[in-house]
Amino acid sequence: MNHRKLLVTGGAGFIGCNFVHYWMNKYPHDQVVVLDALTYAGNLANLDPVKDNQNFKFVHGNICDTGLVEALLRNDKLDTIVHFAAESHVDRSITGPDAFIETNIIGTHSLLKAAKKVWLDEDVLQGADHRFHHVSTDEVYGTLEPEDPPFKETTPYAPNSPYAASKAASDHLVRAYQETYGLQTTISNCSNNYGPYHFPEKLIPLVITNILEDKSLPIYGDGKQVRDWLYVEDHACGIDLVLNKGVVGESYNIGGHNEWFNIDIVNLICQLVNKRFSDCPELKIKYQNAMSAEDNCSENLIKYVDDRAGHDRRYAIDASKANSELGYSPKESFKTGIEKTIEWCVNNNGWWDSIND
Repeated sequence: MNHRKLLVTGGAGFIGCNFVHYWMNKYPHDQVVVLDALTYAGNLANLDPVKDNQNFKFVHGNICDTGLVEALLRNDKLDTIVHFAAESHVDRSITGPDAFIETNIIGTHSLLKAAKKVWLDEDVLQGADHRFHHVSTDEVYGTLEPEDPPFKETTPYAPNSPYAASKAASDHLVRAYQETYGLQTTISNCSNNYGPYHFPEKLIPLVITNILEDKSLPIYGDGKQVRDWLYVEDHACGIDLVLNKGVVGESYNIGGHNEWFNIDIVNLICQLVNKRFSDCPELKIKYQNAMSAEDNCSENLIKYVDDRAGHDRRYAIDASKANSELGYSPKESFKTGIEKTIEWCVNNNGWWDSIND
């Protein structure tokens, strides 16, 4: 499809805004409409780099407002939905699951209803192709033992947290609208993302910013939980490939081929931040409290805490389908991606400091 007209839900959030930056840079003639409710994880400042672009529009609204979504699809003749909007923090889903049911399940169904009405029932696009792309997670597959092979697209769903269950339900709804009504859908299940604009409650930005503020680095349990990590721009590239080369009705795993123990990630970040401060003494002036306990030894901040309830032991993505069918492969190694993320956090303390306040 040439010159897409996209509705990006949750486009002011972490992964969504990085996708918007990526897409508008690569496809400058495409039109992008971002719909975001600007809850705690959405930040309009995330979209500052594109806010003055004539092909960009921001709409403050909720995906559960079906009428609003219908109007956007109809009036702007949007032909593609890239659906990021979701409650995504597992800890929050344990203490308050209702918001996850509302946004991740009911919100996704609201979008599907709007898309069906405008694209299929009203045929606003007059038979032209459309696409509803749903961004999901590897957590829908459950947990892996150390000897288990990574998750494939055919792995049975076995979600263990309210967050994962809500995402699994939304995946099933998207598939059902494809099978029942003929809505042109695709789904991608990604591994853990990291990079610029990452909300500071998540592991990697939490560790970086806590070091810079001389706060403890909490490690759940023994720190031996394994995650497969993906730099956020590599994820955006993967979605690009799904939209342009993916087969309607298919699901694609997008992963980083990059399994790490949580504690090893924390130690790597500590080492890289220590080196960054050693190489650049002026940072010590900017961050006067950083590593005050012992100069250039942020490992002293590590603190083990009680494990999270229902904490999955290991996730790992098999992205061979996306690799073979779409030509997907991540460009960033974990070390280079972490170095870029640290540099972004160091240079954008005003962004994360305002959120932490």
